[in-house]
Amino acid sequence: MSRIGKKPIDLPQGVTVTVTADNVVVVKGPKGELKQEVNPDIKISIDGAVLTVERPTEQKRHKALHGLYRSLISNMVTGVSQGYKKDLELVGVGFKAAVSDNVLELNLGYSHSIYLAVPSEIKAGAEMLKGKNPTISLEGIDKELIGQVAAKIKSLRKTEPYKGKGIKFVGEITRRKAGKTASK
Repeated sequence: MSRIGKKPIDLPQGVTVTVTADNVVVVKGPKGELKQEVNPDIKISIDGAVLTVERPTEQKRHKALHGLYRSLISNMVTGVSQGYKKDLELVGVGFKAAVSDNVLELNLGYSHSIYLAVPSEIKAGAEMLKGKNPTISLEGIDKELIGQVAAKIKSLRKTEPYKGKGIKFVGEITRRKAGKTASK
């Protein structure tokens, strides 16, 4: 049996989960509301403050869906109760970031500025402190959406292995390479 799928999900106080007739799970909490469509084969049962996800058979497909939907629902519950936050760091001389009206303006060493529209569900912030690298913070309730936006921002200037310049997550370690050595 799926080790992830069989773990029950504890619902914090203030979080309500409802399953509609057309297999859509709606999770409401203090920070907002999220919806996820679930495969009709997967059964979701709510007993008080505990939610369990069950599968009908031991088929490989059902096993995969079992763990998947349990993880998605767990992420939704965490999102509406606590929220998610990702921080990105811009490493490089002259790299800058600014946010105005959910539009992120990035100067990443190119000849032009890059403007990126951040979805309205995500709150973006940029911080530039003297002596430290600029940071971008993304906050919201949808883990998947925050991950997609962070990956998009990161893809604008990938971290290169020689000097370590580029966009990376705060705390991420970049594997460095040695450059060319001078010949005799």
